[in-house]
Order: sequence, then C-alpha cells, then structure tokens
Amino acid sequence: MSPARKPVAGHETWDAFWAEASGGRTEVIRGVEVAVPTDVPMALEKRVDELRDSDAQEDLAELLALLFGRDVLEQWMDAGMGMLELQTVLTWGMAQAGGRDLSFAEALEMVRSGEGLGKPKGPNRATRRATGAPAKRSAAGGGRSKPTSRASTGTARKTSRA
Repeated sequence: MSPARKPVAGHETWDAFWAEASGGRTEVIRGVEVAVPTDVPMALEKRVDELRDSDAQEDLAELLALLFGRDVLEQWMDAGMGMLELQTVLTWGMAQAGGRDLSFAEALEMVRSGEGLGKPKGPNRATRRATGAPAKRSAAGGGRSKPTSRASTGTARKTSRA
C-alpha cells in the first residue's frame, strides 16, 4: 500500500481546489445570490437542445438548476422576474459558463436582437396548430416516396411476359 499523499497547495478536497480555481464569484440576481457559472455542465448543452421548444416550467427549472443551482427559478418568480429578464440571465449565464465575460447589458441586447438563449425561433407547436395552417407535405409533389433499395420493399415487381 502506498503512503497517503499530502494535499497540494493546501487543498483537502477536489471541491475546495475547484472552488478556488474557478474564481468563486457570485452575483445577486433579483435578491438571490448565485454562483457565476465558470463551466458549462456537460448535461446542459444536450438538455438545451432537447428542451428548446418546451414551454413547461419544470423543463426551465431543470436548465436553470444545471446552470445556477436548485430552486433558483422559484425564487426568481417569487421576486417578480419576467421572461425578458429570465432570457437575459440565461444568455448571460451561458456566456459566463462558456468563458465569455458578457455584461448584463450585452446579454439584454442579444436577447432583444434574437441572438440570446431562450428566444423563441418561431411559433410553438400549440400556436402553429391553433392557426389552422395546413400540414406540410413531406415531398414537393406530394406523391409516393421511392424505395431506397429493392431489398427494402419486401417483394419484387413482376414484369409481364407477353
């Protein structure tokens, strides 16, 4: 058995080391003190893509928990935060996590110009359905699709021998 190593630079644990290495900055947003994100959690980017069109509060709370910690959405809602503010905070937080020191004003401008996180790309599914717009056809001509290979069709065509 090898002897135990002494802590490096006075750190007893990884968490203590990483708290110092990452800067440990905090910001107060709508009366709630949150750690400034210094790295994008691996699960966050995947979940952002999966939940991009979701309007569910639980999904938004999940994303915020990954970035800022648990229960932050509820605290911000209780403090009166609006959607524009939330989109701005998300844009700012993702920039910080990605290593870009974006100001709150720059994040707000990005949201207003449509470049921010959380900005809808277009109408959601419920809105599209409510408008009564006809469903899009998968092919331009609306005809039958062609098989990708003869093996995938199951039966071969018989030619007539007359």
